[in-house]
Amino acid sequence: MHIMSPSPVSLFEQLGGHAAVEAAVDNFYRKVLTDDRVSSFFDDVDMDRQRAKQKAFLTMAFGGPNSYSGKDMRNAHARLVAKGLNGSHVDAIIEILGATLREMGVAEGLIQQVAAIAESTRNDVLNR
Repeated sequence: MHIMSPSPVSLFEQLGGHAAVEAAVDNFYRKVLTDDRVSSFFDDVDMDRQRAKQKAFLTMAFGGPNSYSGKDMRNAHARLVAKGLNGSHVDAIIEILGATLREMGVAEGLIQQVAAIAESTRNDVLNR
């Protein structure tokens, strides 16, 4: 008798699906907008649109259903690079994302996977 191994569960599902991504993004931007290291990059941003784009992007990045139709990372951040976005800002964003997930009770191993995905976008975000 052959026992089928279960299909791998996506990071998206392990994190808690749509509800978890919704909560994480909302909590994340609450922190970002009060963090002096990065808040100025969002001064003229429509935050409702930004949250919606981020939710769709993270859902796709974490292996959930792909409904992301936004710009690629280079184009999406080019204006911010022109305003001085650099590696220290990316570090701060990854740190804030980790803190947000920790507060939500996400396991450290999953937070490390999320951080690795975020890190993998660094060169594109910084247009290197």
